[in-house]
Amino acid sequence: MAKRKRQLTEAKIERMIKEGRGQGTGREYLPWLKIQDVPSEGRATRGLGWTTGRRHELLSDIERDYFYLLDYADEVTDIREQFPLLPLEETLMIAEQIGIEHPRDPRTGVPIVMTTDFLITCNDRDYARTVKPFNELENERTIAKFEIERVYWETHHLDWGIIIDKDIPDVMVRNIEWVHKEYHNEDVSELSTFTVRNVEQLLSVRLQDGEKISSACLACDQKLGLEAGTSLALFRHFIARKKWIVDMNERIIPSLPAVDFKVAISEYRLEAKDG
Repeated sequence: MAKRKRQLTEAKIERMIKEGRGQGTGREYLPWLKIQDVPSEGRATRGLGWTTGRRHELLSDIERDYFYLLDYADEVTDIREQFPLLPLEETLMIAEQIGIEHPRDPRTGVPIVMTTDFLITCNDRDYARTVKPFNELENERTIAKFEIERVYWETHHLDWGIIIDKDIPDVMVRNIEWVHKEYHNEDVSELSTFTVRNVEQLLSVRLQDGEKISSACLACDQKLGLEAGTSLALFRHFIARKKWIVDMNERIIPSLPAVDFKVAISEYRLEAKDG
């Protein structure tokens, strides 16, 4: 019976490889692991990326938060999460050479394919990054697995590092999270260009004058006969598209004025992050 389970597990690994897991770039990349494949550490999410235009498989809160930072950064052109360290034989050899037990399926004992949380393309170079809460670095087994990962990327001549929760600026992340889903704002295509530009012009003047975000947005909705909340959604959209700039290191609070508000792009254009 144990042998049969081993064969099935090995067959699953082969099937995942044939499916294209861990292969491709940009929109075509398929993560090695999906949310349904593993128990999540926190609130697992599938976020539609600005950079890639695909949904990302994020298995923990810290992965989600780091993803927001990557997606917001202009110099990042690709984000590949749950990236497999293949071939499996390579990490098995590394583990044996450095005297560390290779991770195995707890039920079958079959060696599992290790993964790095993010493979990032930035300024035409690739970087491997693992993200973990600081308290997990006190776990000896976790550190041992990181050593296998470190040696793997070293042999592939790729920069690898660990990101902990203290490295992630919470205020900026929460601001990005607040505007993130409005990057692909459906109202932009449904509203006329004339209406969007009117919102842009009327709202930017009020915000530059220091009016509170919520009251300025409500005034624009009323003046233009728009459904309540439309201008606020467009405010988030313009921030996400970096058409408008605010201090992202200060929490965006709608009941307060926008901090250091300015118009970065004077004429509205709907375009992809890298377009």
